[in-house]
Amino acid sequence: MVRLFDGTSVIIPRVNKITVAADSIVCKMSDVDITARSCDLVFKSHKRNLTGRDANEVYGTLAIAGVASEGAAGSITASIMKLECKIDPMVTKQKAGGGADCTFETGQ
Repeated sequence: MVRLFDGTSVIIPRVNKITVAADSIVCKMSDVDITARSCDLVFKSHKRNLTGRDANEVYGTLAIAGVASEGAAGSITASIMKLECKIDPMVTKQKAGGGADCTFETGQ
């Protein structure tokens, strides 16, 4: 996935589809300290915490996908559950806007 989305021209191996899944993603941003940002990603076998730019990129992706954020007392939170994306490298290679089919539930 990294090679596919790094923006450079790479040879994409012939694979059917790549599945990316997460049990939940919760991103928190501060509207007081604009440098404070983090995302907690929970997968079946492990957890990952992102901060800074990485968290900002995930939060931005959630916003572009239409995930509504909630705010209270200086913080903004966006979250999804049961994320599953199926990526078809051969379709994304065509650069025509297709190749990713994702489903998720909103809420925390």
